[in-house]
Amino acid sequence: MKLLLLLLGFTLISHTGHQSEKWGQIGHYVTGEIAEYHLTDTARERVNEILGDKSMALATVWMDDIRSDSRYDHTNTWHWATIPDGMTYEEAEQEEAGDIIWALETLIDELKKGELSEKEEREKLKMVMHMIGDIHQPLHVGTGEDRGGNDVRVQWMGNNSNLHRVWDSDIINSIQMSFTELARELNTATPEQVTEWQKATVRDWAYESVSYRDRIYDLPDDLRIGFDYRYQNKELVFKRLLQAGVRMAGVLNEIYDN
Repeated sequence: MKLLLLLLGFTLISHTGHQSEKWGQIGHYVTGEIAEYHLTDTARERVNEILGDKSMALATVWMDDIRSDSRYDHTNTWHWATIPDGMTYEEAEQEEAGDIIWALETLIDELKKGELSEKEEREKLKMVMHMIGDIHQPLHVGTGEDRGGNDVRVQWMGNNSNLHRVWDSDIINSIQMSFTELARELNTATPEQVTEWQKATVRDWAYESVSYRDRIYDLPDDLRIGFDYRYQNKELVFKRLLQAGVRMAGVLNEIYDN
């Protein structure tokens, strides 16, 4: 009986860990799926050629996959930016190795200029696709005080979590839809919205994320959140996923079908 309980416990721990890893990817998959719909034929053909046997959805998570590879340690700080309350990006202290705003602006410019090796272009393309998703998750543009909400411990639907994870994955996972189903449901932008959203710059995207802080940090004293918090914020999560996908397509269209 003790052995059976031990094995059961191990199975549950392994299953929970595996699920946690998968939850963080769904949002990125959605952005890639939406982006592919909004590509021009010319851009789609070129992107598919560069990515080879990888779909756009799968390519969006490559930058997270390489976090365990020391050859890419220089990109560790490229997943977020810090803009404290009441400050501009230019006024804030920046990461020595660059942040998500610097990296996006730099890599997009390099991809537009071309003159990259096949490997460089493929890797920079996948990084740009990932970072466009990240910067639209509001807590990837943090205050510099709580590691983008990672230090804010909350109870989500009765389970231990943190505020960053709630916005990265918990709200999305609670919808209980596959990424293809969710992308199909969210892909409702009008032509006017597409045009307007694609005019915004990388820094505009970051300041949009900053603008949502008050509602994100509007938490009860006991830090127990669930259905009410999801009801108040899921439409914002959906909007940011949609905007990220539409804008990803806009950037790739500029690069590969200018």
